[in-house]
Amino acid sequence: MSNPAYSEAMPVTEMADDREIENLHDLRPVPRISIHAFCETEGVARPIESVAKDRRMAKAHLKVQMGGVAGAAEYYRSAPTPNLIVVESTAEPHALMGELSMLAEVCDPSSKVVVIGHYNDVWLYRELIKNGVSEYMVSPISLADFLAVVTTLFVDPAAEPLGRSIAFIGAKGGVGSSTIAHNVGWTIASTFKTEVIIADMDLPYGTANINFDQDPAQGMAEAVFSPERMDEVYLDRLLATCADNLSLLAAPSMLDKVYDFEAEAFSQLVDVAQRSAPAVVLDIPHVWNGWTRTTLTRADEIVIVASPDLANLRNTKNLVDSLRRARPNDFSPRLVINMVGMPKRPEISARDFAEPLGIEPAAILPFDAELFGNAANNGRMLAETNAKSPSVQQIAALARAVTGRGEIRKQAKAGLSGILNRLKIKK
Repeated sequence: MSNPAYSEAMPVTEMADDREIENLHDLRPVPRISIHAFCETEGVARPIESVAKDRRMAKAHLKVQMGGVAGAAEYYRSAPTPNLIVVESTAEPHALMGELSMLAEVCDPSSKVVVIGHYNDVWLYRELIKNGVSEYMVSPISLADFLAVVTTLFVDPAAEPLGRSIAFIGAKGGVGSSTIAHNVGWTIASTFKTEVIIADMDLPYGTANINFDQDPAQGMAEAVFSPERMDEVYLDRLLATCADNLSLLAAPSMLDKVYDFEAEAFSQLVDVAQRSAPAVVLDIPHVWNGWTRTTLTRADEIVIVASPDLANLRNTKNLVDSLRRARPNDFSPRLVINMVGMPKRPEISARDFAEPLGIEPAAILPFDAELFGNAANNGRMLAETNAKSPSVQQIAALARAVTGRGEIRKQAKAGLSGILNRLKIKK
């Protein structure tokens, strides 16, 4: 038998449903490991291929090929074994044990093995575990089943739980994404009495220091330009205390240098922040490059803030479509429509704005120049300025939703409006 070629770029057709997405939501990211899967049926190959695109697998390297146990045994006669070998077999239990003996001859003792079979047999399970197999799964499997097994094998069960990362981005400049991010972070800290870190990632133009009336000597620049020093102790030195349970990693907001970053530039910072606080609010600038795409793709929650006009709708549609492709096993981003009802400005209604996106708005905030202006000019949050404002109540509801304390959201049915024709967006 010749070695079959790996299929690293095979089309992904398996998508997680809402129940699977809920099951996946609290799984920790998989560490930097290599996984090889040798399948016999498309029904098993498809969900494993889909797992490769999951954001929790960003550091892992997964290859999928057909061939089953025999293909794996032949391949490893001339190749080193990875951290995890996954083999599928349609053989009956006793024949499967015989097949695995061939693999045992070429498998490194340090490699873990997961077997996917087609018989729900207690004797088989016990024999496999007794012979060193890490896990036995019965087909059919889902991508949630497979990812849960991988995390069980390679994520330390004694590790501290990771904080939830919540990324905010504006569909267009000036739509209030940073203001809403800061207010949501403050609301989480003050309402739930839990530690929150707000990371202002707009290094040249960030406004978190102004909104919180802070002037820290160190912050985001020191964090991102010194990744080799980044750990919990160093991060704690860089954080400025804004309020009870609320810390800020402020942007320098200066143009003394240019800020060009690689795609992984902020990954270490976000990882450390998630180990340091239950909630990490990422205030992402309205740019599209490697690091913003990476940060958004790996966030636990994404909130897109937009104003109700045509350019915002086009940009939001592009963002939503791109993130759905990059995050096939996560819910769609949440949508906040801001500055609704601005005097003399023609607007798209919230219903018409949301329909082509297939998303129900998580919040619709009215235009309130006095409230937002006074809060910004005084370095205070909206709730500190006017706690009875409808906007404050909606931000409180958004804070509950992004922290998992609100209702499980229901995806709106994707619709098509006449606006799509004006935008020439393909469904």
